Amino acid sequence: MSQSTTFSNDPSLLFPPTAYPPRRKSEILKDWLFEKIHGNKLVYNTCWEDPRCDRAMLSIDKDSEIVMITSAGDNALDYLLDQPESVHCIDVNPRQNALLDLKLAAYTSLSWPVFFKIFGEGCLPDFASVYTLHLRPRLQTASQQYWDRQQHYFQPGRKREGLYFHGSSGLFAWLAGRFMALDGQLRKDIDDLLESRTMEEQQIRYRRLEPRLLSRLLGSRSRQKVSLSMVGVPLSQRQFIEEESGGLRNYVRDAFRHIFLELPIHENYFYRLYLKGRYSKDCCPGYLKEENFELLKSRTKCIRPHTTTVADFLKKNPKAYSHFVLLDHQDWLAANAPAALAEEWRLILANSRPGTRILLRSATSRPETVPDFVRQRTRFRNDLSYVQAKLDRVGTYAGTFLLEVIK
Repeated sequence: MSQSTTFSNDPSLLFPPTAYPPRRKSEILKDWLFEKIHGNKLVYNTCWEDPRCDRAMLSIDKDSEIVMITSAGDNALDYLLDQPESVHCIDVNPRQNALLDLKLAAYTSLSWPVFFKIFGEGCLPDFASVYTLHLRPRLQTASQQYWDRQQHYFQPGRKREGLYFHGSSGLFAWLAGRFMALDGQLRKDIDDLLESRTMEEQQIRYRRLEPRLLSRLLGSRSRQKVSLSMVGVPLSQRQFIEEESGGLRNYVRDAFRHIFLELPIHENYFYRLYLKGRYSKDCCPGYLKEENFELLKSRTKCIRPHTTTVADFLKKNPKAYSHFVLLDHQDWLAANAPAALAEEWRLILANSRPGTRILLRSATSRPETVPDFVRQRTRFRNDLSYVQAKLDRVGTYAGTFLLEVIK
């Protein structure tokens, strides 16, 4: 997305609505590969959106009442640093809420060093006893049922060691790491890249390894489809990627050039995690930092997980909320369930107030999922979203959009 130096309050001038292309019958409603991989599994073991950018766009304060997609719960915890009144975390996958529930239980019952071992390094030698004595009694029933069976995620010494190499996205990270390790020089060059301390050094190192990295990471088109499904990218988004950039290779190349040539890697905990399998104490999300532990511990009751859809949550919990953080789930709705997308938007507007901010991301650079009736009641805050998209340490979304309700 190109950055503009002027901004209009009329979204139709910058982002005219675009009709979705018709989908083949085999593509409608059912992405078999995506369903097969995810099934009844944890998909995201970490959030893949930059909360530093989110917080800059959202301007959260003590009066904020937020509705957001749970994902791995990391960003909801980071939002607590701005001390909002409430954060409602919505996810249709109960395993995502179970991961958030485990983090909330750990805040209330553990010390920071143990907390960081579990969620920073992903492993704890005596996890089973800590889980039984301290965590399980504080979990919701559904979360207990899930973690009773998945305690091995946190056990060290296993072939696939630690939380961040489990779940479908974690399995992809582990497989990718093993595959890249077959080229010993590539693995060494990646490790050197992560230790770069100046932008010049980082740029030189990345340019040297880019062709080998893309070749090793992406491979054939069939392998690309499997890889994207494993990291939670459904067929509808894969089509957007094809249309946006002319193929996954171009899309990933452009994203990596933004990440590795324009932003300092030494503070990019997203890529360090998937390349190393763990965070470090000086390169990790805000919710894991020791200086934030006591504040977050005192505010965990502000977070309320809900296993449902955004639409059903709003039907059962009507209120004038101040923020909605929708991640990229509307890409799937737009391609697979347009009536559900329209209903969700109507409910969001019905449960908003003047000034409510709505943040969404997309695999396309145009806000295709925003209907005309929404544009008539909101304005695009491109003055904020354009700037923050340039600073986003993830860099894998073609579009970052912030809407503000005006009436």
